Amino acid sequence: MKAGKKSVAQRVVYDTFDVLEKKYKVDPLTTFDLAIKNASPLVEIKARRIGGATYQVPREVRGERKLALAYRWMLLAARGKTGKPMKEKLAEEIVLASKGEGNAVKKKMDTHRMAEANKAFAHFSW
Repeated sequence: MKAGKKSVAQRVVYDTFDVLEKKYKVDPLTTFDLAIKNASPLVEIKARRIGGATYQVPREVRGERKLALAYRWMLLAARGKTGKPMKEKLAEEIVLASKGEGNAVKKKMDTHRMAEANKAFAHFSW
């Protein structure tokens, strides 16, 4: 939703589900659930300032935040594409994420990779 336009956001989501059903011939709800599951991160990194140095500290992600990050990353990935209406871009991103591909899943993998690289600083999380 941008600028509080809830009805526009609802229309885009419902149109996206219609595109998923007609163009991709998949069940929209199960595909969407699988896409969200594949794009949800397990860990994230938080910047912590300790003794004049800033460390990237890996932290586990709470359930609500997992969903929020997955939604955000999928919308940003869809908005980043050009040349199509939002309903088609979002449908394409949902299908890609349900297959374990796409920019939202790539963002998740990058986050996990950074957390893995900085796990030496995990003892700074509190």
